Amino acid sequence: MRLIGREIIEKAAGKFETPFYLYDTDILREEMARFREALGPEIGINYSMKANSFILETMAELADRIEVCSMGEFLICRKMGIAPAKLLISGVLKKSADLEEILEYGQGESIYTAESMQQFDHLCRWSREHRTHIRCYPRLTSGNQFGMDQDTVRNLMRRAKEEPYLSVDGLHFFSGTMKRMIRKQTKELKMLDQFLLSLEEEGLTVPLLEYGTGFAVSYFQKDKDDSISGENLKAFADLARTMEWKGKICIEMGRALSAMCGSYLTRVLDRKTSDGKGYLITDGGIHQIGYDGQIKGMYEPYIRQIPERKDAPSEWTVCGSLCTVNDIMVQSCRLNGIEEGDVLSFDQAGAYCAMEGMSLFLSHELPQVVLHCREEGFRSVRERMETFELNSPERAERK
Repeated sequence: MRLIGREIIEKAAGKFETPFYLYDTDILREEMARFREALGPEIGINYSMKANSFILETMAELADRIEVCSMGEFLICRKMGIAPAKLLISGVLKKSADLEEILEYGQGESIYTAESMQQFDHLCRWSREHRTHIRCYPRLTSGNQFGMDQDTVRNLMRRAKEEPYLSVDGLHFFSGTMKRMIRKQTKELKMLDQFLLSLEEEGLTVPLLEYGTGFAVSYFQKDKDDSISGENLKAFADLARTMEWKGKICIEMGRALSAMCGSYLTRVLDRKTSDGKGYLITDGGIHQIGYDGQIKGMYEPYIRQIPERKDAPSEWTVCGSLCTVNDIMVQSCRLNGIEEGDVLSFDQAGAYCAMEGMSLFLSHELPQVVLHCREEGFRSVRERMETFELNSPERAERK
């Protein structure tokens, strides 16, 4: 497992106010190179920016495309000057006004998914009105609110053949995340192979399959399976090559690419014992750090103590600063002579941790976000932000 180097962690802990997120873009480059080598040149790699938008600049350089799932994510890309040709506009909901703005930017360079016939109709209408050719990926559902069933996708493709300015250039499919066993991808690729072949028999050619693999990441010390090992990635590539349908495959990942590059650093500010049980209170909490599958701190993630001490280890429950009994980051972990003022680095925090927490709960601050690479050193890409103004009601005059 590749983690941010201890020397970098220690320097960051002494330089920035906790809590904060640290992302190492050198690790992103190394991980992308590892994925490329294992999968081979015939399989493309797209990045789902919902996992972590702070590393977008690097991922726009490394990935074939960036999957954008909301208007807010699109605005981030536009603000950063991400080229339209890099964008795959996805997302279960596309409001008409938002889609108009996105199409104005992306024109015929971006790719647009169709989650419903309504979205497809909007894309068709816009392309005719602007006499601009655009490329569409209908999304095939996996039995949930995303996408459309096979019959609907088939009808959409029949209609697309009559459109003068719209073409179906791919099929989008995603069925969930944290898949630890490759047999799940085996079953899905078999289904997709059969469906794509059935479309070809009807003269409905799909040049590309955009497949969200949902590879799992090992977050906890107990985890044994690693679905993103080189061996598993090569097994997946071999599986893809056995498909009878011979179009191009692009796999879509967020967590698998970004988890290893990040750490969340929080400082121990109080230490106490109650009924014989030791508690550490940090300036962070579960509103800022969370791992998929964690339940009230039951599982121990990868944690490093700063500074490193040689004292005998003792057992602690690590809690955050929230006024709720649920704010347990780790129920039980052994730390060496932990003292107030020491920093704990929660590793494997590069995906989702900064993006899906209860950030506004109790009006705590939004942590600073820091990038690091060998060439540039540390670079702050978001300063620490107070949230109490966001949670303060404006005082209106009584009527």
